[in-house]
Amino acid sequence: MMWRCLDPGRLLLLGVLGLGGCVRLGPDFQSPGEPWIEHWNSPALEQAGLLRPQPDDQQWWQVFEDPALERLILEADRNNPDLKIAGLRVLEARAQLGIAESGRYPQFQQASADSVYLKRDQSGGRNPQDTHFWQHSAGFDIAWELDFWGRFSRAIESADAAYFASLANREDLLVLLRAQVADTYYALRTTEARLRIARENAQLQNRSLEITERLFEGGEETELDVQQARTQYLGTLSTIPELERQILVSRNALSTLIGRPPGPLPELGENEGLIPLVDHAVLQDVPANLLLRRPDVRAAELQVAAQSALIGVAEADLYPSLSLLGSIVWSTSSLDGAPDTLDLVGGPSLRWNLFDHGRITNNVRVQDARLQQLIVAYQDGVRQAAREADDAAIGLVKSLERDGILGEAAQAAERSLNLANSQYREGYADFQRVLDAQRALIAQQDAYLANRGAAVSNLINLYKALGGGWYSTEPLVDPATRQQMQERTDWGDLLDEQSPPAPGSGPDPHKVSNDE
Repeated sequence: MMWRCLDPGRLLLLGVLGLGGCVRLGPDFQSPGEPWIEHWNSPALEQAGLLRPQPDDQQWWQVFEDPALERLILEADRNNPDLKIAGLRVLEARAQLGIAESGRYPQFQQASADSVYLKRDQSGGRNPQDTHFWQHSAGFDIAWELDFWGRFSRAIESADAAYFASLANREDLLVLLRAQVADTYYALRTTEARLRIARENAQLQNRSLEITERLFEGGEETELDVQQARTQYLGTLSTIPELERQILVSRNALSTLIGRPPGPLPELGENEGLIPLVDHAVLQDVPANLLLRRPDVRAAELQVAAQSALIGVAEADLYPSLSLLGSIVWSTSSLDGAPDTLDLVGGPSLRWNLFDHGRITNNVRVQDARLQQLIVAYQDGVRQAAREADDAAIGLVKSLERDGILGEAAQAAERSLNLANSQYREGYADFQRVLDAQRALIAQQDAYLANRGAAVSNLINLYKALGGGWYSTEPLVDPATRQQMQERTDWGDLLDEQSPPAPGSGPDPHKVSNDE
C-alpha cells in the first residue's frame, strides 16, 4: 500500500494557530437604553397604582374575580391562531440558530465511490491475450473555513438574539391577546348594561305614552303631549337594535379571539351586564422596571443585539478567509500485482476578494445603518411605552373621578323624574317637565355606565402598557400541530424544546450568546 500526504504535524500546527488567533470583528452589543427610563415615574401612575404583592401581574385579570373571563383567556391561550403562528416562528428561529451553529464545523464535505471494469485486448505479438480487471476507488473531500475573523461566531450571536427576540414577540402577543380578550369582554358587559337601561327606560316612556293617549282621548291632554311622548319613546326604542348589534359583534370578536367560529357563547350567560367597580391598579414593581420588562421592549433590544452582530459578519468579508482543505482517496484493483493506494492530501487555502469595487464596504455600511435604525426604533418604542402607560393611568384616574360625579347625577336624575311624575299627576307641572326628566335620566344613566366601562378599559390598558400577562404555561405548539409536523418532517428534538421559560428567567439581551 502506498501513502502520499503532507506533513500532518504542519497541518495541525496551522490549524491550532488559525483557531487560536481568531478575533471577532464588529461592535460588541451595547444596550441602546436611555438613562431617564431608570427613574421614570409620573404623578398619574402614582395615583393609579398601588404597590402590593398580589395579584400577580402575570395574571392581572384576577383582580376582576370573574371566572367567565378567566376561562375565556385560558381558551385564547390554547386556541388563538395568531399565538399559534408566534409559537411556530419561535421554532423557525430555533432552526435558524441551528443553521448558524453549523458554521463551527466543516462546511464542505463530499464523498465519492467509483467502480470501473476495464478490458485490454493484446492480440498482437508472440503471446496474444485478453486482460480484464476491475478498478475501485473511494474518496472523501473536506473543507473547513476557520473562524479567524469571527464570521461564524457573530452569525451565531445574531441568530441567538433573534431566537430570544422571537420568544419575546410571542410574549408580547400574549400581553396584547389577553388585554384584547378582557377589553372586548367588558365592552360586551358594558353594552349589555346599557341595553338593560335602554329597555327599562323604554318601558317607562311607553307607560307615559299610554297615559297621555288615554288623557288625550278623554280630552284632558293635547295632541302635542301625545306626539312628544311618542317621539321620546320611539327615540329610546331606536337605540336598542344598535346596542343589540354591538353585543353580537362583540361576541363574534370574542369567539375569534378564543379560536371559535362566530356564534353564541353560552358561558356568557352568567354575570350578564355586570361591570366591575375598579379602584386602583395593583402593581408588583415600580413602573420603570415594569416598563423595561415589556416583551416588545425586550424584543426591540434583542433585535438591536442581532443586528449589531451582523456588522461583524459583514466586516469579515473585508479580510481573507483561511480554509483547511483535505482529501482521502483509496483505490484498489483486481489486476494481479497492482498495489492498493491510500492518498491523503491536505493544505491551507487562502481566499481574498480584493477587487469588490466597494460592494463589501457598502454592505458593512448597510448593516450599520440598519443597526442605527433599530436603535432609534427601540428608543422611540420605550418613549411610546411610557406614554401609553401614562395615558392609561390618566384615563383611569379621571374615570374614577367621574364615576362618583356621574353616579350622583344619575341618582339626582332618577329623583327628578319621580318628582316630575308626581307633580304632573297632581297638576302642578306640565308634561314637558316629565319628558325633560326622562331624557335627563336615560342620558345620565348611560353616561354613568359608559364611564364605568371606560374605567375598566383604562385599567386593562394600564396593565397592558406595563407588560402584564406575558407568561403562559401553554406549549409553543399544541399537540395536534406537533404531531402533524412530526409526521411531515424530521424535527429531531426541537419540538421537545418548546416549553416557555419560567417566570423571571426570560432571555436577557445583555447575555446573548457570545460563543467563539
